[in-house]
Amino acid sequence: MPDLKPILIVGGGLAGLALGLELRQRRIPVTVVEAASYPRHRVCGEFINGRGLEVLERLTLQQQLLQAGGRWAHTAAFYVQGRRPVQQRLPQPALCVSRYVLDDLLAQEFRRLGGELRLRERWSQGYDDEGIVRATGRRVQTTVQGWRWFGLKVHARGVALKADLEMHLGIDGYVGLCQLNGECNACGLFRTRTPLPRLALQWQEMLRGEPGSELRARLGGAVFDDASFCSVAGLCVAPYGADEPDECALGDTLTMIPPITGNGMSMAFESAELAVEPLIRYSRGERTWEEARSGIARACRRRFRQRLRHAGRLHRALFHPIAKRLCLAVLLRFPRLLRVSFMLTR
Repeated sequence: MPDLKPILIVGGGLAGLALGLELRQRRIPVTVVEAASYPRHRVCGEFINGRGLEVLERLTLQQQLLQAGGRWAHTAAFYVQGRRPVQQRLPQPALCVSRYVLDDLLAQEFRRLGGELRLRERWSQGYDDEGIVRATGRRVQTTVQGWRWFGLKVHARGVALKADLEMHLGIDGYVGLCQLNGECNACGLFRTRTPLPRLALQWQEMLRGEPGSELRARLGGAVFDDASFCSVAGLCVAPYGADEPDECALGDTLTMIPPITGNGMSMAFESAELAVEPLIRYSRGERTWEEARSGIARACRRRFRQRLRHAGRLHRALFHPIAKRLCLAVLLRFPRLLRVSFMLTR
């Protein structure tokens, strides 16, 4: 057999590490370049829903994550201030797991399989050469139609939830809560037309929600783990992200699904799996780089097209005051539609 061509993955998030793992399981030479280090906290709902769980199972990591504190989620609830909540069982169990634990476990497993992991190294050489996969995460966009989008995340103790996943909808943002091992993950997406607020002073109040809200009832007396707090800005929540023709892009780099769906982590794992076979064939000399890259792009478009369209419509509706009230009224009358919504984004 001729020498295998190496694969270089830029970005050691979920998509990059999962792809590296699967390629190393097939003995393909892989290097992952990551600007940060592990373990670390990241802005993330920490909720894996849908087909991404199948990828974790094939990677034989699901049981390790449960032993490391992962929890199964069976129910979801949506809250809007002043309205009765909508609660339903999920179409299938989802997994709640800390990114602090998950990323570190993926990195350790990648190294155990012989992958080269280069940490604290920022890539600056472009992505259009053969054998380079871009998995650097969401593309920065300062404003979208005049709005600045930003995310906040923290772990909290002393929080009792009424559902395994709670989504609390506000006027210009929403906060998702899910139970981890002894803690609750609070992760919010917010928008503003003015310069970003002074997060060092305001993030706790923003995550706790408006006085009198169900969110404030959950988090009003919570003890936040300040070391777990993190934030991110420049988010682009359009249903389709940039897809550069000369790049091989995966995960949020390819497209970012609106966080309301709880499907971002799953899509990262799924896009990695879709890339495995084309990259193996390229590495073995059975396919050109252009054939591998375009094949991955087509597979991702087929897999995610309808999911992204549904998620984009839902996201826009939840930030439109009239559409949001109509959506909630329909869900209150037909609560099973909440299950359907999760099925459409899995």
